[in-house]
Amino acid sequence: MTRAEAMRRAAGQLAAAGLLDPRLDAEVLLAHVLGMPRLVMLIDTSREITDAEVRAFEALVARRETHEPVAYITGMREFWSLDFRVTPATLIPRPDSETLVEAALSAFPQERPARVLDLGTGSGCLLLSVLHEFPGSFGVGVDRSEAAAMVAADNAARLGLQERAAFIVGDWAGALVGTFDCILANPPYIGEGEALSPEVAAFEPVTALFAGPDGLDDYRRIIPELARPPPPRGHAFSRSATPRPRRLVASPRPAACLSEFTTTWPGIPAASSAGEVRISLERCRETVRHEVGRVDGFLCHLISENADCRA
Repeated sequence: MTRAEAMRRAAGQLAAAGLLDPRLDAEVLLAHVLGMPRLVMLIDTSREITDAEVRAFEALVARRETHEPVAYITGMREFWSLDFRVTPATLIPRPDSETLVEAALSAFPQERPARVLDLGTGSGCLLLSVLHEFPGSFGVGVDRSEAAAMVAADNAARLGLQERAAFIVGDWAGALVGTFDCILANPPYIGEGEALSPEVAAFEPVTALFAGPDGLDDYRRIIPELARPPPPRGHAFSRSATPRPRRLVASPRPAACLSEFTTTWPGIPAASSAGEVRISLERCRETVRHEVGRVDGFLCHLISENADCRA
């Protein structure tokens, strides 16, 4: 059987199973079996594959027919042009999260951040991508899952960043001391009971997806933890991908922060020493970056993706 024949047959099976991009899935899985980059494999699709390779490929295709994500089948996912190992203990990195890396880079155009914090680090893709762009910076990734933290540490070693990255098991930033110049956070933001695609709902870690009835529980916990002495020009970044407006009212420690934060979008809540700040987003159809105020000195940024929202 040739590579072309194997991929054609597999793509038909995957299409019948309702997968959205069956041909690409077939190409990625066959390249994984053959141990070569997909584009290299496609140079000569007339080449024969061995019976053992056919069996291995068919086994992976059978897994994909159940809607198991390709990244979990191959154990790898590209993010920021870097290859990251992923497991069912971590969310699969998605291209739209690269906007957080872009925002961090634009916030420090000249001086690099000395210390970077990544809350809910998962595979470590955000932190390690930022460290890759800022030689000399040091970063700490926090995750409540020990298995996820171990995956992130392995990715740091694979990328040669193990001397500049540390990963700890903890509940957000509560156990940390000291200050950070840049804080990254992509916490769970899905409300309980919201519909998800089968491959997300059945395979990705529930604790990294859902955050209470309205999807905002973890934001309510993170914001008060930012209320610690920040560096003079600290930046905190978070993103939202939910397609409808929300309202968040949090009541952090009165002595540390304002008594109330209000926003119409589940990102970093807006706050200032002058009082409540409201954010209005008008049909934002492209990536939008808003500086939405300060939390005890941190300039907070809301990164929204392909939003269509009205305040």
